[in-house]
Amino acid sequence: MKRIMALAAATATLGAVPALAGGPVAVVEEPMVAPAPVAVAAPSTDWSGLYGGVQLGYGDVGSSTGALDGNGFSGGLFGGYRADLGQFVAGVEGNYDKTDFTLGGGAASVDSIARLKLIGGYDLGPALVYGTVAAVRADSTLGADNGWGAGVGVDYALSNGMTLGAELMEHRFDNFVGSGTDLDATTVNARLGFRF
Repeated sequence: MKRIMALAAATATLGAVPALAGGPVAVVEEPMVAPAPVAVAAPSTDWSGLYGGVQLGYGDVGSSTGALDGNGFSGGLFGGYRADLGQFVAGVEGNYDKTDFTLGGGAASVDSIARLKLIGGYDLGPALVYGTVAAVRADSTLGADNGWGAGVGVDYALSNGMTLGAELMEHRFDNFVGSGTDLDATTVNARLGFRF
């Protein structure tokens, strides 16, 4: 009986503790707050200044007679200057590609292409979309000839000093080296650039 009385007294005492402390205790859970995102500095959106880099590409050559059709790979250097005028970007660029374009089933080859380009583009922040026209010179085993080119491209700022881009260009040579054959060369280049 003493045990039952002691158990009853202990139960009553424990039940009275919240009442002595001011009543039942309510547990309040604070809502979880997500940490604020860490700000990451975006690459500069100013495309003004000097730049240069390397490019790797592929070219496909067609001819008016079919006698000088061919293709091959290229690699080279480019450099220029751009002025960012708000959303419009204008510039000039020179580039040189060492090429391995085999023509006419091995009868001839284009060994290099040099371009002097005018560029006009649209500033999309970290991306620059542009069009270009160019004076072009091709050196081949048949001789050298001048032509013209036009194309489109895009550069994307990986950081304030580095860009990754792609460019598609069409080149035309009328009566290539006096052969009576017109050449039409399409090139596509992947470009890694550095801004100064």
